[in-house]
Amino acid sequence: MGKQFGLKRGLKRHKTVAKFERRTTIAKKKKGFKDEVTRSPSPTLSGEPSGEESSGGAPEQINYKEPTMYDKLLTKLRSSNKTVADAYAKRQVAEDDETDGTESLSVSEEENGDDETDNDSLGMQGPEMVGTEELTEDAETEDDLETSDSDQDDDLSVHGASGLGTSSFKKHVEYNLSKEEAEDLSKKKWKYTWEVPSADISNCKWVGTGEDFLKEADMNSNYDLKQKLYKHWLDVYRKSGGNDFHSSSHRWFFSLCNSYRDILHCEKKPFYHKGVEEDSNTMDGYLMHSLNHIFKTRDLMRKNDAKISKHQESTKEEMLPGDGHLDQGFTRPKVLILLPLRSIALRVIERLIQLTPASSKVNVEHLDRFYQDFGSEETEGDEEQEEQLKNAKAQKPPKPSDHQSLFKGDTRDDFMIGIKFTRKTIKLYGDFYSSDIIVASPIELMTKFGKAAKNKELDTDYLSSIEVVIIDHADVISMQNWSFLTSVVEHLNHIPSRQLGTNIMRIRQWYLDGFARFYRQTIILGYYLNPDMNALFNHHCVNYHGKVKSVQDHKGVLPKVLSQVRQIYERFDADSIADVDDARLEYFAKKVFPKIKDSEQGGIMIFVSSYFEFVRLRNFLKSQNASFCLLGDYTDQGDISRARDWFFKGKRKIMLYTERIHFYRRYKIRGIQNLIIYSLPERKEFYPEIVNMLEGSDDMACTVLFSLYDKLRVMYCDLVIVQFCNMEMHPASLPNCYIAVDFVVMMVVEGDNCVGAFCHSPAESSSICRNGIVFSVWQRCFEVFKTALALSALNYV
Repeated sequence: MGKQFGLKRGLKRHKTVAKFERRTTIAKKKKGFKDEVTRSPSPTLSGEPSGEESSGGAPEQINYKEPTMYDKLLTKLRSSNKTVADAYAKRQVAEDDETDGTESLSVSEEENGDDETDNDSLGMQGPEMVGTEELTEDAETEDDLETSDSDQDDDLSVHGASGLGTSSFKKHVEYNLSKEEAEDLSKKKWKYTWEVPSADISNCKWVGTGEDFLKEADMNSNYDLKQKLYKHWLDVYRKSGGNDFHSSSHRWFFSLCNSYRDILHCEKKPFYHKGVEEDSNTMDGYLMHSLNHIFKTRDLMRKNDAKISKHQESTKEEMLPGDGHLDQGFTRPKVLILLPLRSIALRVIERLIQLTPASSKVNVEHLDRFYQDFGSEETEGDEEQEEQLKNAKAQKPPKPSDHQSLFKGDTRDDFMIGIKFTRKTIKLYGDFYSSDIIVASPIELMTKFGKAAKNKELDTDYLSSIEVVIIDHADVISMQNWSFLTSVVEHLNHIPSRQLGTNIMRIRQWYLDGFARFYRQTIILGYYLNPDMNALFNHHCVNYHGKVKSVQDHKGVLPKVLSQVRQIYERFDADSIADVDDARLEYFAKKVFPKIKDSEQGGIMIFVSSYFEFVRLRNFLKSQNASFCLLGDYTDQGDISRARDWFFKGKRKIMLYTERIHFYRRYKIRGIQNLIIYSLPERKEFYPEIVNMLEGSDDMACTVLFSLYDKLRVMYCDLVIVQFCNMEMHPASLPNCYIAVDFVVMMVVEGDNCVGAFCHSPAESSSICRNGIVFSVWQRCFEVFKTALALSALNYV
């Protein structure tokens, strides 16, 4: 009964002893006003009246009672709300009872049961709460009036120099984008106009559009964080051994996120590549940004609830004039975190709970279920280590350390969980419409989209008001299915298909105009950069604030090649990036495969980086009746074992091997005599791993096919491509040169030194062998090479 009554009246539990004393004192004033005139009550915690205070007095003086501020407040609320009036009448009866302390305790317990319910109502309900706006509004008004001490501290942050009044959050959400600006953003080509060196990553810098905000970062006491978030984060940082929070990479990356610009950071060393500290610092930054965004959104709505309630009392009008009360989207979820594996989601959510202030996580609901679904990282890690140590001698050679670290724990890629924050509780597995944060994998969201397309009663409108999207470990997601991630981003910020119970009078105008995607901040984090990530960032991230991305000079991987292998790079031409796949297959069919077909040598492994290339090559080899076996993305375990045995024993001449299966299995293929890298791997560490699989023979070779559109992957292998167009080489000045156009110079780079190079022209094919064995063209084009060397600022050794 207490819970139902509390829900209707919307009252909240008083949380400090001082407020309990105030209620008890009010009851005493009604009983003995005369004694109060001559003596102040003793400040006892129990609130029991002394003998002198309870003694009789002149009865005519008891009739007079000056109303207190508390009485005035209840009277005012009673005049505007019937449920509050009923509660006030009940309180008057209770206060007349002599057991003041007992009554106060019972009311406190009753209101404590409602605390969680009232806090859940932020004016953004799911479909099951349609028609409850009026009750929610009353509850929120009372909640705002009875703010706890910790919230009062937060209000100082809200109204202070770093708070809601001048915060990046307020500036971001209150900017009104015009139709012309939105049209320009849809087709705008961003120019990066400034750069700042990265303090914690060597050979890395940040470049951005618009004005350089990093040099003028907010240096106030709490860095635009809510006060309780800042204090708690500082405590966590100090307990972990930190002593300079201002210069820490945690704080720096948070300030970067707090700019509300789109961010592309694909130079982040992940935890599974011995980058635990760097990865954790970045994770702390975006998690604190997410919490700050959610808490400030909630604060703004509560304050507007109070303003609207006060305005209705004074003018009887439903809404405030102007657009100051516009503070909502179509649905409640504001942050979407996309991750590839459950084990990584476990790590992120555990840290999210740790970074939440203690006052906001008195209770974490469904934590046991969470560990059952996502596994306990520590327990599983210990068991796995013990098992590995126990069977170390009996097992095959262990997987690389990065593979073991990444695939430790639950490696399933189908998960989705809603996280809801109330004043004292974190609710895991909340309904998606009533959650604040959604943590999911792209694969699971694609499943939701498919179900919604088949069943009209299902929908994914809870993604309509996402304001911050965080894509962490994008490099691992690219090994799953990048098109799923692109589809998820395309499904964000659509106008819902039905009314969801939100007060439409408080929805921000840019939501109604369909401009939400221009306000959405997208943060893409990964270990390396590929064209798919670039395309997503360039075409689907259109935040009106602008963009920031990291750029790094990479250390190549050629020194990690241990075998003395001839590495031959063969360049093919393609007119455009759309023609690269066809040109690659044509070059392979005309230039490479005839050599394989005519050779009697076996042990030829063809490495491909994508499944689509795998399918095309498989079909081509079938058409040529070639002797080959397959290790593909969807090959059964039995077929994999059989294919490896056939290839090792020479029963199959060719093996077709994909990067994705190497990522998940890390096989050590035996019997490789000749390696053909049809397309360079996206993960640069795979190049030396694959090349080092070549087994000792007199004629080991590695042939790599590449084009100018493979510049990113070639760069990871210590190779730099420089193109010269319309350059004429005159025989008079260079007798050994010829007149040619469109020279391409390729240099082999180790650190700051160039250890080899070659030039290529359309008139003559060319190749390079590492260790300075063969340079077929560049001897005749040495001047071109020297020019490229000067432009690249490298030393030739």
